[in-house]
Amino acid sequence: MIKEMSFWKWLGLLVAALFLALLMYGCAGMVDLAPHGWVYSAACLAVSAVMVWIYARFVRWFEGAKPQDLPLNKLASHTGLGLGIGLGYFCVVTGLMALLGGYTLTGWGASAKELVSMFCYFAIVAVGEEIMFRGVLFRWIDEKWGFWWAIGISALVFGLIHITNPGGTLWSSIAIAIEAGLLLGAAYKWSGTLWVPIGIHWAWNYSQGNIFGFAVSGQAAGESLLHAQMQGSDWLTGGIFGAEASVVAVVVGLLVSAWFIWRISRR
Repeated sequence: MIKEMSFWKWLGLLVAALFLALLMYGCAGMVDLAPHGWVYSAACLAVSAVMVWIYARFVRWFEGAKPQDLPLNKLASHTGLGLGIGLGYFCVVTGLMALLGGYTLTGWGASAKELVSMFCYFAIVAVGEEIMFRGVLFRWIDEKWGFWWAIGISALVFGLIHITNPGGTLWSSIAIAIEAGLLLGAAYKWSGTLWVPIGIHWAWNYSQGNIFGFAVSGQAAGESLLHAQMQGSDWLTGGIFGAEASVVAVVVGLLVSAWFIWRISRR
């Protein structure tokens, strides 16, 4: 259906998707009314599920078809795969950073309540952003103009929206576009589901902030399991923006993205 639309109808549908984004972010804002704890965690997971439902209804209403990228039989396996990739990515990035002298472990320990609360909170971030940038923007461009336009434009837009974050710069936006925008778009195309990029994004933010103790896109993530000191130049550590602005993260992300794109090209 998307491929056969006129450009202006397609553009109108994209404008409608902006209201979808506002609706989802409104839902996400509701959890801020509750203090961190078990109720907060349950609310975050519930809001994430509601976002998925809203997206499914949006596709049915505006595209007249059941969404193909939300197969329930792959929910657990593909989300788990994505979580593993996201966690593995930051294990590698942090390990390389430590070898280069930019990350020194100084201790560990955090409250279980805070760790669980932030894990559930980052589910909302991952679900909301992946629906908009991969489920809508990437998929619609891919269906209308092809994979390379889709991955390039969606990655660029995804990077640029982070420039308004605390400590955001043109470089940090370019870094996110390369390491995350390309990776998440390629993972979505390769898997055919939103579950894999949601899992990657979810573990990416959580492991960066609440396991290894970096800022997450310029914002403090609260308590972290590991306590560390970052030293050295910003190109190595990412500075106040977090590890996402590190050259190490860009190189690792580019390599993983290349692997996914290679697998796509072999089909």
